[in-house]
Amino acid sequence: MELQQLRYFQTVARLEHMTQAAEELNITQPALSRTISRLEEDIGVPLFERKGRHIRLNRYGEIFLAHLEQSFLELDQAKKKINDMARIENLSVSIATTNVSLFPSLVSAFLRQYPDIRIRQYLRSDINMYQLLEKGEVDMCISSEPIEGPDVQWDPLFSEELLLLVPREERFVHRQEIRLIDVAGERFISSNTSYDSSNWLEKLCEQAGFAPKISFEGNDSVVIGEMVSLGLGLSFIPKPLWEKFSELLKDRLHVLTLTEPHCTMTTGISRITGRYLPTAAQTFYSFAIQRTWDNKNGHPVF
Repeated sequence: MELQQLRYFQTVARLEHMTQAAEELNITQPALSRTISRLEEDIGVPLFERKGRHIRLNRYGEIFLAHLEQSFLELDQAKKKINDMARIENLSVSIATTNVSLFPSLVSAFLRQYPDIRIRQYLRSDINMYQLLEKGEVDMCISSEPIEGPDVQWDPLFSEELLLLVPREERFVHRQEIRLIDVAGERFISSNTSYDSSNWLEKLCEQAGFAPKISFEGNDSVVIGEMVSLGLGLSFIPKPLWEKFSELLKDRLHVLTLTEPHCTMTTGISRITGRYLPTAAQTFYSFAIQRTWDNKNGHPVF
């Protein structure tokens, strides 16, 4: 059983089409078919159900693929560990984030202390972050909701107050605070990759005693601000982000402090427990956690 055979099998299993797999692997279809047949002979059972050019994993193939992908992941982790020990690997950290206001400040503080380390950011939604961690495509995640998974360690970093973003209208502009239940009949605008994912919005409204009517979901805070200013709905915004909003938008928007419930968003950092982290990634993780120890007032200290 050769490594090349296993790589070929993985590609065929993913595409479920022998011709397409051969094209991707840049070999002839007969050569690929022979390789897969030899692999099946080595294992002792067929791994695919064949229907013309289309093939599909059978139950033996599914079991074999699951163990194979775990083995490849272990080999990749071993390579990273060896490279790190030999100082061959570039000093880099890969991080998936939602659009959190913390990230730029955290990274700039880290790079001032560790200028030789390179940070690679991937902007993702909370939904697919676990897959990125599990497959080893990123070292860690920073998100406004805990990443769920049996092998995930999630450490809170800091909490921010959430304000209610409303249009600058007569009914709002003379108020400084409001109960969330008082706007139960309003439409809401949710960010699907940012600080107030629909999960957050729904949880906060549920605490207040109602289910929100969401009219729009987007991932750009400026666009969301524009839509709120046009009276298309209300939204949540972290207090630090509101302070950074352009004056042009502030002229058309207003924010209210939420008194019932008091709304906060906690940002945390996640990693896979028991998996080797290269020195650079471990350094960043420890640095981020240390910042929370310095933070006693609900706001990050860098």
